[in-house]
Amino acid sequence: MSEQYNKKIDSITKDLRPELQELSEYIYANPELGHEEFLSSKAHVELLEKHGFDVEYPYLGIGTAFRAVYKGEKEGPTLAYLSEYDALPGIGHGCGHNLLGATDTGAGLALSKLVDEAGGTVVVLGTPAEETNGDKVTMADAGTFDDVDIAFCTHPSDSYQASGTSMAMEAIEFRFYGQTAHAAASPFEGKNALDACINFFNNVSSLRQQIHPSARVHGVIKEGGEAANVIPDYTRAEFYVRAMDMPYLNELREKVIRCAEAGALAADCRMEWGHYEAAYKNMITNETLSSLYNEKMSELGIQMITDERDSMGSMDVGNVSQVVPAINPYFEITNGKSVSAHTTEFRDCTLTEEAYQGMEKTIAGLTHTALALITDPDMLQRVKDEFEANVD
Repeated sequence: MSEQYNKKIDSITKDLRPELQELSEYIYANPELGHEEFLSSKAHVELLEKHGFDVEYPYLGIGTAFRAVYKGEKEGPTLAYLSEYDALPGIGHGCGHNLLGATDTGAGLALSKLVDEAGGTVVVLGTPAEETNGDKVTMADAGTFDDVDIAFCTHPSDSYQASGTSMAMEAIEFRFYGQTAHAAASPFEGKNALDACINFFNNVSSLRQQIHPSARVHGVIKEGGEAANVIPDYTRAEFYVRAMDMPYLNELREKVIRCAEAGALAADCRMEWGHYEAAYKNMITNETLSSLYNEKMSELGIQMITDERDSMGSMDVGNVSQVVPAINPYFEITNGKSVSAHTTEFRDCTLTEEAYQGMEKTIAGLTHTALALITDPDMLQRVKDEFEANVD
């Protein structure tokens, strides 16, 4: 990238920091759970409109989602940034989504200052409820990314980690139906739905030895009966079934359902199942795009860790990565300390100078990456070619 763009990006990023810091701290102070992020989404929208974006809000009938667009004066690719802003119950922004949203919205703002000259269109998407019923799934299914060439999402962390993988996941609810009876006087007249549910848990425990070591099956009983002297006629369990790819997830889901069917059959009960949250597909990192971003971060003095993360969860950005080339890199906010996400300690790290420096570096890296794609059609085509080769 030319020295001219280097200076512009540095200047733009520094100029945006006060507004982005204010945005992050406002959302930190007003934590909202998924699909309740009315203050948070409005704060993003007001900032984007201030900087000249055309905003559709609400978006797709989702009250806390938005789609903001800035179209440059010259033609070029469309690049999307995915902002999150939902909090966790009890501890607020323990996953750092206040800073995540400010960073990705900030990257969209930064690029919008350059596309009149460089070309292209910038899209910032407000994507609610990542922690539960993530609306990136809704957007991917609804065709939101049909006219998008590249999608970016970043995440605060305790290290600068390159984009990697995430687990495909289905959230499955199992409902067991039996017959009430007096547990002491006439238990023979009952059908114990709690026994069916416990059988199910035991069946899953038996299954675990035979599933792939990378897969996960875990659940809780949400409703287990009302009184010890009444045989329960209804119980309900919620499970997450996870795997590293969709084919194995599909196979594992059927095995878990059979565990539930067998548990119900053994207790002479009936079982029904369904989904209680959106299903997340596995993240497919576009390695060409990821390498470009890692290179731009290296030029800014940040060496991205490219080793696979020791642990991972499931993210709705996985669904995005299977409809458009995408990356989801991580940036450090903990000043070199190991701090787990979903904790109050990680939450409070989002307010530090180290966090804001990470935000600035990440915005700069994303902007350099975007400009490289805009100004080098061959690079953009290589990213697209990889996507076509790797995604069904």
